[in-house]
Amino acid sequence: MIRLALLRHGHTAWNRAGRIQGRSDIPLDEQAREELRRCSLPAEWARADLWSSPLQRAAETAELVAGRPPRIAAELTEMNWGNWEGRHGLDLKADPDSGFRDIEEWGWHYRPPGGETPAEVWARIDPWLGTLAQDTVAVCHIGIMRMILARAHGWDFQGPAPFRIKRNRLFVFEIDGPALIPWTEPVRLIREET
Repeated sequence: MIRLALLRHGHTAWNRAGRIQGRSDIPLDEQAREELRRCSLPAEWARADLWSSPLQRAAETAELVAGRPPRIAAELTEMNWGNWEGRHGLDLKADPDSGFRDIEEWGWHYRPPGGETPAEVWARIDPWLGTLAQDTVAVCHIGIMRMILARAHGWDFQGPAPFRIKRNRLFVFEIDGPALIPWTEPVRLIREET
């Protein structure tokens, strides 16, 4: 059985400002770099295959925590938010005409204007999962992690999510054919004491 560990990239200026990033290639901020330089993968994951989204915030996170460059998978690129990229989520939520919805009301076919649905994101991730040949760490984005976690937990983007994505943690799944079996608890990165 192959294990897959997902890690969310570090903070960017847009994350901290509440702006929707999607496919915009926003770099890590200096505070995130400093934090990630003090983190590393747990020993059992140090030799795993290392993959990343092509977006620089994910690729740099991977290299900082693993000490080596990742292989790049376009399938791990963040969800396309279309016309909403760069906008503040709170502004969209406050505008009743925007069409913006909280994740608990999406369903698999919710589409931001000019963007992708969760079902379309899953359609590009699923074949990539089938190519994994050994234990793998993939550094990616919250949208990608939500799709995989939703499938693993049988959540349909309706009602409260059965998971909470935090940074500096590996969200681990065992891949058994088409089944994704999530570990009950994420695994923390090793943090160097200062």
